[in-house]
Amino acid sequence: MDLKKFKWTRKPESYKIYDDRIEIITKPYTDLWQRTYYHFQNDNAPVLQIETEEKYFSFIVKTDFKESHHRFDQCGIVMYLDSENWLKGSIEYENDEYQHLGSVVTNHGYSDWATTAIDASIKSMWYRLSRREDDYCIECSYDGVTFTQMRICHMFKGANKIAFGIYACSPENSSFKAVFSQMQITECQWSAHTGQQPD
Repeated sequence: MDLKKFKWTRKPESYKIYDDRIEIITKPYTDLWQRTYYHFQNDNAPVLQIETEEKYFSFIVKTDFKESHHRFDQCGIVMYLDSENWLKGSIEYENDEYQHLGSVVTNHGYSDWATTAIDASIKSMWYRLSRREDDYCIECSYDGVTFTQMRICHMFKGANKIAFGIYACSPENSSFKAVFSQMQITECQWSAHTGQQPD
């Protein structure tokens, strides 16, 4: 991929872009969240994205976060349309025993959070974001070969031109280096539904 086509929505203070990887040093108290349950609004995480009007595609990236060490440290994929409409998939560090593999979908200014606990020893994860018009699928993989579905969702403002890419942040008083590599855009790997017919 030509990483020069990616643009910062919010630029971090410290980062490096190489031919084959991107490194982001997170800044304390950075996050993406809107309202639900916690009632606060955080919208200051660095986001690096590319725009497209393509209706069917998949975006794949490998994340390395071996330096994450503080509660809620996270990095992963993102589709950030504006402050009140976006989605993300990542692993959030919790403690020395476990962390949260999950995704957040934010429509019209309200976020949700779907998670599952995984072992804290896992320090690398692949993600695949797929688009079929205004519906989206987030998947994860431990090896970049076999992907498992994390979420299917609808984005109310995701029907036309969108932007998608990567993000990293540290919601509490922490900082770590997140590494993104092996990024690629492919034909849509999320197959059309062949089960129950639409109404």
